Amino acid sequence: MAQADSTERPTARGDAGAPTDRTGGFLGLRHWGRDARGSSTWRRGLVIALLALLAAVLLALHAEVPNSVGNLGSLLETFLPWVGLAVPVLLVPALLRRSATALLALLLPAVLWVNLFGGLVSDKSGGKGDWTVVSHNVEAGNTDVPGTIRGLVASDAQIVALQELAGNQLRSYETGLAGAYPHHTVEGTVGLWSKYPIDDVSPVDLKIGWTRAFRARVSTPQGPVAVYVAHLPSVRLKAESGFTAHQRDVSAQALGDAIQAEPVKKVLLLGDLNGTMNDRSLAPVTSQMRSAQGAAGDGFGFSWPSAFPMARIDQIMSKGGLQPVDSRTLPRDGSDHLAVAATYRFG
Repeated sequence: MAQADSTERPTARGDAGAPTDRTGGFLGLRHWGRDARGSSTWRRGLVIALLALLAAVLLALHAEVPNSVGNLGSLLETFLPWVGLAVPVLLVPALLRRSATALLALLLPAVLWVNLFGGLVSDKSGGKGDWTVVSHNVEAGNTDVPGTIRGLVASDAQIVALQELAGNQLRSYETGLAGAYPHHTVEGTVGLWSKYPIDDVSPVDLKIGWTRAFRARVSTPQGPVAVYVAHLPSVRLKAESGFTAHQRDVSAQALGDAIQAEPVKKVLLLGDLNGTMNDRSLAPVTSQMRSAQGAAGDGFGFSWPSAFPMARIDQIMSKGGLQPVDSRTLPRDGSDHLAVAATYRFG
């Protein structure tokens, strides 16, 4: 009896019911694998994509975040560059999930971050300047005042502004800087040291009841410059009240008004403003002045806290044609701030 042929015909690739391994679509992403539940690459990673879109919204619409509740807008703007960390952080799970949706969503905050801050990461310094200025919150609890003084002298700056001068430390700075800077003036807890003559000194009322700002005229070899030294009130992050910055904001308005009324054409502002150039609450000052770091710096120039700088709250700004050609931070010393320096050409 003839035996039936039991040899089965091989299933043709692509027959119904047979597994397929298609990799079509744009760059093969349309069928970039399926998970155990059969979800495609376009349906996976939706939570990651939503987080990426949230980062994009914060970058694009940070000015719309209200300050009426805990000054959330100013808090966000103080640390706005760090929102960009969402891109590399979310990129890892997006790749692990093989989610095309998440990867495409991450392009949006990446592009927005580059648009906002890409210009800061390149070195914009260039050319020779006429003189260098330094601003430093030396901290009342400075753990190495002699080292701080050595660093200031080594900076070879012609003009040095210090904030948070206190008690016995003030005498140490006056003694230690006298050899390099024959001219100096101190008002309250802020001071100015200069290789050039200083005159016409007057306090600036920051509406806080004591002196933490003043203006002075410095006679540089190229001409007079009005120099403002300021230390705006500190801000705090409190669980019950959020980002408390009202007094700082009032002082910023007072400082901005004084600078706007300044009769000398060329103006420098050196100080700890307890806020960044992005913070809308400092607009009375920042709207009329040019940041040395933004114009001639290399990178963000974060100055605080010195152990791990996360924000540039120490500022050097100018108006009236002064041209910044270099901006940088100085090496860490005994303060919780890094000193900031800028070189200017007298335009």
